[in-house]
Amino acid sequence: MSTEQTASGQNHARRFHLPHSHLDSVFGSDWFGVRAEGFARFFGTPTFLIAQTIIVAVWIWVNVVGWTQFDIYPFILLNLAFSLQAAYAAPLILLAQTRQADRDKCNSIADAQHREELHQVNEERQQQMQKQSGLMIEMLQQNTTLTESVQTLLKQNTELTEAVRVLVERIEAMTAEVHIQVAHSGR
Repeated sequence: MSTEQTASGQNHARRFHLPHSHLDSVFGSDWFGVRAEGFARFFGTPTFLIAQTIIVAVWIWVNVVGWTQFDIYPFILLNLAFSLQAAYAAPLILLAQTRQADRDKCNSIADAQHREELHQVNEERQQQMQKQSGLMIEMLQQNTTLTESVQTLLKQNTELTEAVRVLVERIEAMTAEVHIQVAHSGR
C-alpha cells in the first residue's frame, strides 16, 4: 500500500475529526505547549520517580556521611529544589491537562457527529427496507393473483380439452355412421 493510500485511508477514517483539526489548544501548538506536555508526561513515569528517589537518597547520604556538607540537616536546599520542582510541575501538568481536554472535546464532538450520521444512515436503510418489504408484499399479492388466474385458465383449458374430446368422439362416431351409410347406399 502506498503512502498516499495510507494517508487517504487515515483521512477517511478520521473524516469527522478533520473539521476540528484547525482548533488549537488555548495554549497553542507551539513548541512551549508541546514541551510542557512532554515534561508533564515525564513527571508521571516510573523512570522519573525512580531517578528522583535515587538523587534524593544520594543527596541525603552524601550530606549525612560527611563527604561534603553543601546542604546540612534539615536539607534546606533539597526542600528548595522540591518547592521549585512543584512550582513548575503543577502549572505544566495543568497546561497538559487543558490541552488534552481541548483535544478530547474536539474528538467527542466528532464522535457525536459520526454517531448521528450512522443513526441517519441506519434510519434511511430501515426506510428503504420498509419500502422494499412493501414492494415485496405487493409483488407476492400480484403473484398470488396471477397464480389464481393461471389456475382458472388451466381449469378452463381442462374443461375445453374435455369438450373437444367429446366433440372429437362425436365427430368420429358421425364420420363412422356417414361412412357406413355411404357404403350401404353405394351398393
